[in-house]
Amino acid sequence: MDTSKIVGEKIKSLRESKSITIAELAERSGLAVEQVERIENNIDLPSLAPLIKIARVLGVRLGTFLDDNDETGPAICRKAESSDTISFSNNATQSRKHMSYHSLAKSKADRHMEPFIIDVDANQNTDFVLSSHEGEEFILVMEGVMEISYGKNKYILEEGDSIYYDSIVPHHVHAFEGQAAKILAVIYTPV
Repeated sequence: MDTSKIVGEKIKSLRESKSITIAELAERSGLAVEQVERIENNIDLPSLAPLIKIARVLGVRLGTFLDDNDETGPAICRKAESSDTISFSNNATQSRKHMSYHSLAKSKADRHMEPFIIDVDANQNTDFVLSSHEGEEFILVMEGVMEISYGKNKYILEEGDSIYYDSIVPHHVHAFEGQAAKILAVIYTPV
């Protein structure tokens, strides 16, 4: 399944159903018109912050873009099913990808949290742009070492360490010294 195609199509469908133009969505979300067009046309799947801003403008939860289903009871994700991934670009103009997200609750309807196992690629890039959005995030390092830039502070987390923070504070999550890692992340965004 190519989840990136689903995200662009869902955003476009929701935007059109609410009679919102691309220019209006861009203005209300604080994004460039070109960025919204690239997202809707499945050229870019941006980081979570722009997707959360788009979700707020459209009045939907982030999970609406990430493969909602109708399951209202418990959602079980078997290990074999977690191979479906979503790769977000961390820079729309260069389309660099540094994380692959494995959704753990895509079959749960009306969810308020987004749990992911995230494979963080080895990447020597040190030019990180902090982003912010409403909500909270919890991260547990499963393998490797992570660096979290949070406001003016940096936190180094080793295997077994965790962090819980308000995501309205500008932040960036990346592997420490460019080494690959794996994390469990739970993202909460209010509707």
